[in-house]
Amino acid sequence: MQHRLRGLACGVMLTLGMTVASAAAASPGYPDKPIRIVVPFPPGGITDQLAREISHSLSKRLHQTVIVDNRPGAGGNIGAAAVARAPGDGYTLLFGTFGTLPVNKSLYEKPGYDPLKDFAPVAGVAYLPNVLLVHPDVPARNVAELIALAKKSPGQLTYGSFGNGSSAHLAGELFAHMAGISITHVPYKGSPASMTDLVGGRLTMMFDSIPTALPIARDGRARALAVTMATRSEQLPNVPTVAETVPGYELTAWFGVAAPASTPKSIVDRLNTEITASMKEPAFREKLTSQGAVPFPQTPAQFSTFINNQYEKWDKVIKKANIRLD
Repeated sequence: MQHRLRGLACGVMLTLGMTVASAAAASPGYPDKPIRIVVPFPPGGITDQLAREISHSLSKRLHQTVIVDNRPGAGGNIGAAAVARAPGDGYTLLFGTFGTLPVNKSLYEKPGYDPLKDFAPVAGVAYLPNVLLVHPDVPARNVAELIALAKKSPGQLTYGSFGNGSSAHLAGELFAHMAGISITHVPYKGSPASMTDLVGGRLTMMFDSIPTALPIARDGRARALAVTMATRSEQLPNVPTVAETVPGYELTAWFGVAAPASTPKSIVDRLNTEITASMKEPAFREKLTSQGAVPFPQTPAQFSTFINNQYEKWDKVIKKANIRLD
């Protein structure tokens, strides 16, 4: 019996020793080789641009090369799945989005990863509100009048999006659900095509990002009725929120960094510290402002809670609207 107890004690001590040694080795010397941030979308878009700003700042702060690796395809699933399978050593990170972290789990039967289990949330970076635009000929000057118009003609009002399951699509589904109206979704392959049809009068309305919506609204080609964030936007201070008419309504496209789930807490915390500090740099904040985005600093624990809450919210919307992208 004593022999077994001594053996068990030695085993526990050895395990504890290995755990402590592993934790101690997790941060000293890190990073001692280049870090890769996987962007699961093509170069040039807002996701890619923000990731490159973060990589540039991290390179300076960590005194190590930080490269952006674009892995587009399947709504972001290809790149996200690659990071989920990567070693949890802090050298492969995901620049995640509203879609890849919570939403794709509900949209796709087999996305190739589980965003709630396969990642260690590192840091929030930014969120980007949409603007509800209508064609100038639509006889609605505000959200209340738009809802009344939709109720008079169920299913007759159309809204465009830049693809099934996109933030613009889900913005419309949430709006219809919470306002108690029926509107018809028209998906496009990208924002430019849908905006062209809105301006041309072939669509009633659409939800699009502030940088895209601002020039269209300012020159009168469309009318901005509301923004989709909880508070008014600095870029459009005179435009109300949807929530001022439909209490509780909120949708923002957001961005953040995640690592493989097995990444040590010491590395996650180190990355969070440096990313959060990067977001305070004038150049980065200027980049956010130019894109209509808002800084979104969060601790790993806060970001984890946020992602889980977002999943619960959008899973209900997606199931109610019966949206599938398999």
